[in-house]
Amino acid sequence: VTLASPVCCRTIPPLAVLFRCLCMSVMLSGGVRKLASCLSASSYLSYISFGRNPLMPRIFAYCRVSTVDQTTENQRMEIKAAGFAIELRRLIEESISGSVAAKERPGFMKLIDRMEPGDVLVVTKLDRLGRNAMDVRATVEQLASSGVRVHCLALGGVDLTSPAGKMTMQVIAAVAEFEQDLLIERTQSGIIRAKAAGKQFGRPPVLNAKERVAVVERLDAGTSIAEIAREFKTTRQTIMRTREAALKPLQSG
Repeated sequence: VTLASPVCCRTIPPLAVLFRCLCMSVMLSGGVRKLASCLSASSYLSYISFGRNPLMPRIFAYCRVSTVDQTTENQRMEIKAAGFAIELRRLIEESISGSVAAKERPGFMKLIDRMEPGDVLVVTKLDRLGRNAMDVRATVEQLASSGVRVHCLALGGVDLTSPAGKMTMQVIAAVAEFEQDLLIERTQSGIIRAKAAGKQFGRPPVLNAKERVAVVERLDAGTSIAEIAREFKTTRQTIMRTREAALKPLQSG
């Protein structure tokens, strides 16, 4: 069917074609609504808030050395060899002792403040996340509660926030607790054996037994504490403690 116009001629599509286009439009609109209903409100808000695809997370890396004389180059190379492409602005390097807890490391705390849900943290070894197994476990739990995944290359790159990673952390924590209990047991046994053998613990006395008797005699003679301290080349507190020790048997009697 055609309509003549002084300007141009337009061809009007048949009714069957219009009906087919209308049906396709309705189907497409219904599919869009169904797809939109599948998206959770949190993921949608996260997408429009941060303006990035949630399937493409940001990857951070934390490298630590104990002293300023050491370098993190080996750790960076290990992370790169594992297939992680880390931008320089997302690579955190810190020189601090491994005996310091994770919450007391300035560089690590700044990293945690920068990370957002969906991000990934890569470390080469577990000791980068804490000073012991308990500290590492607390750090991983804190990151997991924030929606951050943690990958440790020393454990095969496993995600420590995944079920397999959590099981690995539980085994490591159990072994660490067992070793700590054994260490305490050995220490207590050694102390008991040493006491039984007559070993004296603590700081050795400044004055020996003969000198303590001489101090008490000088005190009974009326000599001042300061003079006695100068004579025996010690402090006034030592002379007073010697006097108190000599008076205790008399007071108890």
